[in-house]
Amino acid sequence: MEGFDEIIHQSARLQIMAALNALDDDSQMEFSALRELLGLTDGNLATHLRKLEEAGYVAVEKTFVGRRPRTYLSLTPQGRQAFANHVRALREIIGSA
Repeated sequence: MEGFDEIIHQSARLQIMAALNALDDDSQMEFSALRELLGLTDGNLATHLRKLEEAGYVAVEKTFVGRRPRTYLSLTPQGRQAFANHVRALREIIGSA
C-alpha cells in the first residue's frame, strides 16, 4: 500500500512520531519528557529513536545544560511527510473496512 511505512508502523515508533508531529515545525521535545509521555524505558526509547534517526525521520540534538547532558528531538521535514503519508494510508485502510 502506498504511504504505509513499516518503520513508523511499529507501535512505539508510531507513538514517537505522533508526539513529535504534534510539535510546531521549529520546536523540540526533550528525551526525558518524551520518555515520560510514552511510558518507555531509556533503552527502549533510544533504540526506537535510533531507527527513526537512521531513516531520516527524527533529528537528535545533544547538548549540555550546565554539566548535565540533554537530548532534544524533533521531526525532520522528511519525517513529517512520512508520518502524513502513513496516517493517510491508515485512514484508507480504515475507510475500506
